Amino acid sequence: MIKPTIPLILSIIATILLPSPSIAASEDWKKVAIVIDDFGGDVKGVDSFLKGDIPITVAVMPFLEYSTEQAEQAHHAGLEVIIHMPLEPKKGKASWLGPKGITSDLSDAEVRSRVEEAIEDVPHAVGLNNHMGSKIVEDERIMNVILDVVREHGLYVIDSGTSNKSVISKLAELKNIPHSTRDVFLDDTLSSRQHVFKQMQVLQKVASNDGNAIGIGHVGIKGDETAAGILSSLREFEKNKIKIVPASHIIDTEIDQDPTHFWTPTTRGKEDK
Repeated sequence: MIKPTIPLILSIIATILLPSPSIAASEDWKKVAIVIDDFGGDVKGVDSFLKGDIPITVAVMPFLEYSTEQAEQAHHAGLEVIIHMPLEPKKGKASWLGPKGITSDLSDAEVRSRVEEAIEDVPHAVGLNNHMGSKIVEDERIMNVILDVVREHGLYVIDSGTSNKSVISKLAELKNIPHSTRDVFLDDTLSSRQHVFKQMQVLQKVASNDGNAIGIGHVGIKGDETAAGILSSLREFEKNKIKIVPASHIIDTEIDQDPTHFWTPTTRGKEDK
């Protein structure tokens, strides 16, 4: 007898809860992007999310053991991939940052080199968001360098919202880079699926009021709980005419509303489709 695993159970639940393909979302549907951070390691939740049952945006930390492999898996599962770039925080253990993180002691050339390396290490990436980074996102010198590389590669950027003094949106606007900011954190290291479900309800409210919203969750200690909490919300999202889309679908819409923007979407990640 085959013993059911958590990813298998979640896959079965998804077939029950996901909207039927025949249900076409009309143009008045609201849009939500769910970004799941911290891919790249051997942690809980990876298998649950990489099945592709939930149309998440996969944020992969570069330079980890499985960064490239999981980016490839996500892409072939039809999921959007972005780089989860490690940036120095004001507080926290150095080990939390991960390898080759961007720190305030680096020169412009070193910052540029690390971002370029990250892009190479995470195939199919079409965007970038920050891992931690409460210190760096306030640093105009370093963020200017990071965003210059982002623009050169045709990526978009999401501010994960780790500091209310972040300069990401201001600089991205000046550089005409597609950008947005996280609206809701869906989980934390102590989260249960019930907590994630409640946070998904908060995300629904933001989308209902603003037309779209971005939520961020994580793989890791509670990764399977996060996946289960998101899955349990899908039927309610459909009922309320809220569609889960890749982050680029929301950010492209925001950019297209401003005719002065001239950004051209990257072709990275599309060559295998």
